[in-house]
Amino acid sequence: MFLKRIELQGFKSFADRTVLQFDQGVTGIVGPNGCGKSNINDAIRWVLGEQSTKSLRSGTAMSDIIFSGSEVRKPVNLASVSLVFDNTQRIFATDFDEVEITRVIRRNRDAQYLINRTPCRLKDVTDLVMDTGLGRDSLSIITQGNISSFADAKPEDRRSLFEEAAGVAKYKKRKKTSLAKLEATQANLERLQDILDELERQLGPLEKQAEKARRYISLRDELSSIEITVLADEIGSLKEQVSQLEQDIDHSRIQEGRMSEDIQRKEASVADLRRETTELDSRILELQKQYAANLQERVSLEKRKTQLDEQRRRLLESGSDEDRRSQLQALASEARLEYEDRLDRLNSLEQTRQETEKNLADLRQKQEVLQKERSTASNRLQDLQRRQDTVTAMLRQPYTHQQGVNAVMKARQSLQGIEGTAAALLQPKEGMGSAVNAALGGAVFNIITTDEQCARGAIRFLKRNRSGRATFLPMSVCRPRFPKKDQETIAQAAPGAVGWAADLVDCKDRYRNVRDRLLGNIFVCDTLEHANETARRLKYGIKIVTLDGDIVHTGGSMTGGSQKQGSSLLTLQDEQRQLEKRAADAQTAVQELSRSLAPLESQVQQVQEEP
Repeated sequence: MFLKRIELQGFKSFADRTVLQFDQGVTGIVGPNGCGKSNINDAIRWVLGEQSTKSLRSGTAMSDIIFSGSEVRKPVNLASVSLVFDNTQRIFATDFDEVEITRVIRRNRDAQYLINRTPCRLKDVTDLVMDTGLGRDSLSIITQGNISSFADAKPEDRRSLFEEAAGVAKYKKRKKTSLAKLEATQANLERLQDILDELERQLGPLEKQAEKARRYISLRDELSSIEITVLADEIGSLKEQVSQLEQDIDHSRIQEGRMSEDIQRKEASVADLRRETTELDSRILELQKQYAANLQERVSLEKRKTQLDEQRRRLLESGSDEDRRSQLQALASEARLEYEDRLDRLNSLEQTRQETEKNLADLRQKQEVLQKERSTASNRLQDLQRRQDTVTAMLRQPYTHQQGVNAVMKARQSLQGIEGTAAALLQPKEGMGSAVNAALGGAVFNIITTDEQCARGAIRFLKRNRSGRATFLPMSVCRPRFPKKDQETIAQAAPGAVGWAADLVDCKDRYRNVRDRLLGNIFVCDTLEHANETARRLKYGIKIVTLDGDIVHTGGSMTGGSQKQGSSLLTLQDEQRQLEKRAADAQTAVQELSRSLAPLESQVQQVQEEP
């Protein structure tokens, strides 16, 4: 091994980059005093890790070794020295034939070591040159002061130099390091013993705490069992209440049908009353005109009577006996005629009064009938509105009894890829809610996700929060399921055929695969009898549902009976649409009855005000 070259830049007096090449046979560097020969020795020791600024003759700070400038040169901001060694004999513990050790320092005191231009630590440089004779205090680098100090040194000080020269220093250093590690290990063992002693002191209280914890777990399990029993009793009670409510709903439906028929009959009666009211209005108008004409004629006759009375009075006062007799006979005849006329009028008025009272009684009876009909229709409208409010409230929380689904839908904003439930994304057409709900079955609460990763995230969320379970259907793995061509032909030609369930729902284009996956091979018939016939023709290879929600499964098994109203989002939405129509019809009926009642009330008031 020998030093091939030294590269200096910015180190002490070497402001420019200087390369000193050493070939075989070079024994020294000569030159006049002050040319920088000692700086080369300092550069070698500096690269090998010298940290003493006094030994490097550089001042008080390590940055003082950087060229500080002169009268004609500006100072530089960096000092760099590289030593390049020949390693063909593998004296250095590395596989490179040439080893380059570099040290760099900057004005801001940012220092760096490099081996073969790779950043490293000072320890790496020290380990590399250990036992090669190149240490910064080794005999390979001897200054003038070293010779005198070696001559004057004590035997024990000289021993270290001999050990360094003999290659023993590395092993002594390793021994020192090993002894230090052993001492640290012994100290760790002592600390571990202290910890063990402390843990032994804590063992007794911890055993008591463990016993308390076991007792707590036992009591908690017992409490859970009691709570489950109580909840089971409550569920049983609630089921009975639900059954009673279902019976009440069926009874209400029967009453609703009867009331619908009554409303239709009453609407026909209201139409007849309107026609009769119109006729009575026309008759009243004619009588009013006749009354006005009679009143005018009466005024004219009274004026004529006054004139005749005045003329007769003059004749009676100044006329002859014959004239007075003639006038008195005329007066008697007129009085008789007037008496007979008034008697006829009295009889006519009495008859008119009786007819008016009879008409008034009829009008009041009709008024009472219409008022009762309007009250009944208003009550029906209020019942429908209350049911609408109930359905609306249930639609706001459609997953109350599905704990896992409810938890995911509430946290969908914080979860990724949650599209919604199958019931929310698939909208059945009018009147098809029960059929689609039966076709979906348990899949009505499936949560649609963008992909499998989003589904796994939601499942982790449920596990982490202990929020129940849910079924997820990733859109990325949805593949449509359609019937065979022959099955499609047979089903569509069967009696009572309505259509394939997938065609009876509306959805966005991006959810078509979900729709076809869940409903693509399910057929809908109008009645259970037709469903059985269709299933027989299809050799029980297709699931068939009816408009009422009855099911003929593949293989021939059947499901049916009374359905719970509002059991899913689909039936709730269907019921809400039906309630909106019925409420609108009831509102219209109330308004029509109110409009029919107004003229009757006016007519009754008018008849009552007549003299």
